Amino acid sequence: MSQHDDARFYQKHDDDRFGRLLDFLNRLDRSNVYYRIAHDRPDSVRVDVSVAGWRWEFDFMADGLVDIERFRSVAGVETDPALVDDLFRD
Repeated sequence: MSQHDDARFYQKHDDDRFGRLLDFLNRLDRSNVYYRIAHDRPDSVRVDVSVAGWRWEFDFMADGLVDIERFRSVAGVETDPALVDDLFRD
């Protein structure tokens, strides 16, 4: 099956946690959305998604829940070099 044959590879297994993660990753791939996968908690796999002006974190939890956090750019592009110091001060 190619990745374009069906929008949901695991459509018959909605309760399958791994299938939900794969469906999500396949959807990102089809949409050409940049993402990274991280595992920094023992009970989840995180997918970091970056699009213009936004950063999203999707935590696919062992209990089946998906926690979502969104971070939006509030100021646009800034060029003040002092902002680098702000990062380390905070």
